[in-house]
Amino acid sequence: MEGMSRSPPSGGYSNGHHHKLQTGGGATQRARKSRHTGGRVPGGHQESTEAIPCTDFDKAYFQSYSHVGIHEEMIKDRVRTETYRTAILQHRSHIEGKVVVDVGCGTGILSIFCAQAGAKRVYAVDASEIALQANEVVKANNLSDKVIVLHGRVEDVQIDEEVDVIISEWMGYMLLYESMLGSVIVARDRWLRPGGLILPSNAVLYMAPVTHPDRYAESIDFWRNVYGIDMSPILPLAKQCAFEEPSVETISGENVLTWPHVVKHVDCYTITIQELESVTTKYKFQSMMRAPFHGFAFWFDVEFSGPANNDAPSSVEESPKTTASVSHRRKRANPNEALVLSTAPEDPPTHWQQTMIYFYDPIEVEQDQVIEGSVTLTQSKENARFMNIHLEYASGGRSFVKECVLR
Repeated sequence: MEGMSRSPPSGGYSNGHHHKLQTGGGATQRARKSRHTGGRVPGGHQESTEAIPCTDFDKAYFQSYSHVGIHEEMIKDRVRTETYRTAILQHRSHIEGKVVVDVGCGTGILSIFCAQAGAKRVYAVDASEIALQANEVVKANNLSDKVIVLHGRVEDVQIDEEVDVIISEWMGYMLLYESMLGSVIVARDRWLRPGGLILPSNAVLYMAPVTHPDRYAESIDFWRNVYGIDMSPILPLAKQCAFEEPSVETISGENVLTWPHVVKHVDCYTITIQELESVTTKYKFQSMMRAPFHGFAFWFDVEFSGPANNDAPSSVEESPKTTASVSHRRKRANPNEALVLSTAPEDPPTHWQQTMIYFYDPIEVEQDQVIEGSVTLTQSKENARFMNIHLEYASGGRSFVKECVLR
């Protein structure tokens, strides 16, 4: 694959405005693909879905994916792209001679990988204008007889046959941001034959407390002495600007204070759109060290298992004393086990990085000190692609609440 793994943006992190869905020529931000809200038909497939209006938010979202920069960023993420290609090759027996739909195809790269793996026919679906470019890419690679590019939303396009495989790179920051998983659900319920394959098959969102003194010093302590001038009156504003909204940045395993907690496990074969509207979990951590507790990190893994493994326990449901990265490295060593794409701090960096929720002021914690509370992730009523985050946390006899929006 071309390119290298994505480096953190200048300064190593971004927050707030970096995530807003763009419509202008500079849109290189992560704006994951389309949200679809068709209902499921138990035991059958839909020929069409109810007319779901395309909002102004949707139109701006699709427009943001027309810019080549966002696709360049994703394709150059070698961890992402090569894991998908490896998954396709590992599941060649389920793809060869079969019908595939690529939900949110972008430039068409995954569709072409499937065609190269022997798919009989690939429907490449995207609501963005990038679909026009994908069609030209397909022609340039002499695959027009196998790859059919459909420019439209999953609710609106017509595929007049059942499909054997659904592939999609639907994950957003913090896994569920941008609500693109709904698109996969609609495709599954409209077209996937019984016993068909979905790639990826499972996903899990994790969280853990973190310490990050360098980040705090860079953004906050800097104002205490600026060229010998006391600018500490700016501190409250600096904290608000730096930490009011979630921040997407790369941290390391050394920043993580505890074993991670599973926020949400997603089975792509059974998940419903209603389940995605709100996710709540309670957590209880025990700090492994004495350190300033600056906030929480969120990251995710996705697993590419075959349809025969659907009823088997997923590798994401490990013992609390087994970190995801250790578990997944063990699994990758065995070619008969499921392939995992991880965005954990211990694993090679990806363009998803980790999503951080920082406090305005750190909490000093001792080794073995308990940190407990709850987190609720809700689709925003303003725009269902945005995520409202309600975080409650308590430690050392003090309780706090933090609310923010990933937009």
